[in-house]
Amino acid sequence: MSSETLSHPVSAAPAVSGSSAARDPFLDNAKFLLVVVVVIGHSWAPLAESTRGLKAAYLFVYAFHMPLFILLCGYFSRGFTGRPEQVRKLVATVLVPYLLFETCYAALESAVRDRPFSLTPAEPTYLCWFLIALFVWRLTAPVWRAVRLPVVVAVAISLAAGLAGTAEDLALTRVLMFLPWFVLGLRLRPEHFRPLRARAARRWALPVLAGAAAGAWWAAPRVSRDWLLMQRGADGLGVEPLPYLAARAGLLVLTAVLVVAFLAVVPSSRRGFTRLGTMTMYPFLLHGLIVKSAEGAGLYAYVRAGGPLALVALTLVAGALAILLCAPFVRRALRLVVEPPFPRFLVPTGTAKGHPGQHGHPGHPGRPANAG
Repeated sequence: MSSETLSHPVSAAPAVSGSSAARDPFLDNAKFLLVVVVVIGHSWAPLAESTRGLKAAYLFVYAFHMPLFILLCGYFSRGFTGRPEQVRKLVATVLVPYLLFETCYAALESAVRDRPFSLTPAEPTYLCWFLIALFVWRLTAPVWRAVRLPVVVAVAISLAAGLAGTAEDLALTRVLMFLPWFVLGLRLRPEHFRPLRARAARRWALPVLAGAAAGAWWAAPRVSRDWLLMQRGADGLGVEPLPYLAARAGLLVLTAVLVVAFLAVVPSSRRGFTRLGTMTMYPFLLHGLIVKSAEGAGLYAYVRAGGPLALVALTLVAGALAILLCAPFVRRALRLVVEPPFPRFLVPTGTAKGHPGQHGHPGHPGRPANAG
């Protein structure tokens, strides 16, 4: 999920050029904490059904972490209008990394599964679905400015996609079902976040999050994880259309409440980890290779056998990994892979010189410089 969308994407999906004074530490803090949650959640996935407690934690995290990641990506795409330099930046920092990481995952799968190498870019692998989804979402950003009630329209498309049984090519199901969060992010402005920084917001957010955790404990033996992954519609979940629509509508409301609650507990002032929030695309993209390598090497069998203490250790290691992959030295070493420049020979002759991302954050074409 370059470095602006959550540093690229977040993230969302997240690093912006310019002085740190021009950035909003609240959003950088949110991006950093969110990507830590994302890495931890993915580290749990291979064992999510092993215990009720772990599945409850998984359901709790997955109920809001990708929607919020996508919402922030939409927020940082507000300035994308489809100008040539923005499209070039989008290709360089989203589409090219998609192809590179698809190749990496295909090679890893071949190595750990002892299978022939097979590259299928039309069928995104693991976390790569987010990159192709971001590419499509951002290209549609100008469309949502021309549509009346864009969030309502996006919700209708999302619900209809769950009933229609969309194709799996280019992660189309997820692209459409997660679409409302990107469109909502496009509609947000800095003033919409201000009420969440008040101390009163934090006071109600903590009980809401605690209540959601308790609800996840209750739901763990009763609810399939597939409801949150947005890879299956009504048919795949084995649910009739009306109950499906009711459940999805309820899930949208629940997710919105959790997104607001999570943001309300995010510190609004600069902290020791604030700067790491500018590089969240690195842990987002890189941690999947490590999780898949550990899974292929059989390390999760030891965690399963180790019981609760091993699960706690896994969680701590995943959190530390997220922090490590946000480190500046990682960005220096891998910037050409995660944030490659657009090939100069493909730039039309006569194009004005300058950094293609000068109107926005690297990886987030067109993001306003003060968007955070």
